[in-house]
Amino acid sequence: MGDNMQYCRRCVYPANHPLGIVFDEDGVCSGCRVHEEKDELDWPARLEALRALFDAYRSNTGETYDCIVPVSGARDSYFIVHTVKNVFGMNPLLVTYNKHWNTHLGIRNLAYLRTLFDCDHVQVAPAADCLKRLTRNTIELMGSIYWHVLAGQTVFPVQTAARLKIPLIVWGFHQGVEQVGMFSHLDEVEMTRKYRKDHDLMGCEAEDVLAASDDLSEADIQQFVYPHDKELEKVGVRGIYLDSYLRWDSKTQHERMIREYGYETLDQHRTFDRYMHVDCMHYTGLHDYVKFLKWGYGKVSDHASREIRLRRMSREQAIRQVERYQHRRPPDEKMFLDWIGMSAKAFYERIDRYRDPATWERDEDGRWHLRDSVCLRTDEDTDDTALEPLPEARRDFELTPPKDPASMEFRHRVLARGWVDGYY
Repeated sequence: MGDNMQYCRRCVYPANHPLGIVFDEDGVCSGCRVHEEKDELDWPARLEALRALFDAYRSNTGETYDCIVPVSGARDSYFIVHTVKNVFGMNPLLVTYNKHWNTHLGIRNLAYLRTLFDCDHVQVAPAADCLKRLTRNTIELMGSIYWHVLAGQTVFPVQTAARLKIPLIVWGFHQGVEQVGMFSHLDEVEMTRKYRKDHDLMGCEAEDVLAASDDLSEADIQQFVYPHDKELEKVGVRGIYLDSYLRWDSKTQHERMIREYGYETLDQHRTFDRYMHVDCMHYTGLHDYVKFLKWGYGKVSDHASREIRLRRMSREQAIRQVERYQHRRPPDEKMFLDWIGMSAKAFYERIDRYRDPATWERDEDGRWHLRDSVCLRTDEDTDDTALEPLPEARRDFELTPPKDPASMEFRHRVLARGWVDGYY
């Protein structure tokens, strides 16, 4: 084993977190420190600030949309739409980038969402051949199968806002706040082209992918190109994040949406969280496995760190969850490789180029080994930094019965009938 990786003494995040993370003199990471604001801020006052912001964009006539809400069949879409429409009385246009790798359950969740909340909804589904060529390029260029989804989800709402002249976009939480404490809640951080490129897109805009490719055209990437600043300034487009104004807790929020609106959940192969990413075949499967192969940690560490901070899980319990899930080989690997037309050998040869040498090393036989892992740190003394789980905290994630038990989940769906007669 080489030099040890530093891990937060409160959560389970490593020093090589790709969003950037720093540690204080107690060995506690910036994400944990900013998270402490959740128990200190005057949230009723923050809520009134959000109300005033919404009032400034509310249509007096009711004839136009007040804002755009990006949605999918998972994550916090239900809670965001509930907050925007039912709590604050706004009239949102729902906007979706269709990733092509949808579960049927995710399509149902999305269909119920637009129906139950009685919202207009637009979505875009790029051509499959274009996405396959684009994804082969991003695997080569940055070791990512998910770039097109991140690019599409972060740009189609902005393109729609500029095109329809709807200046306000309402997002859920900002990763830079919730995961690594890049910003304070009080910064009221908003979406920016720079953050999208540097962090969401791993430093590569669509134009960069095109420049490095020999089989993509300008027409192929237009769906992923961020609007020009002058176009956005003309409309006054801005994107806010609700976690600047509400005490964000995705588990509690999802459980409320299950009770009130029948949100469906699904077991995930590489994490214990059954709520967040039930709409995608690959997000917590192969995409997350690639993340682990590159950085030495996966989505289970994200979820475990969040649960530690919200005092539903001890660090010891979190480490056991990481140990249980992070090495699991994803069951969707063959599905993806068949879709893109690539052998496993060729695929993993490309991914191996992007392994972090601070985390991975290769032996004389060519086999990869973790240089270090939070799972090897169980003897660390963290008593002075630990958060004790609250005795009343629920740690389980509910598995709901499917509205359509006959539907098969284990294949891609681009489009399908979402509303299921007889099950609602």
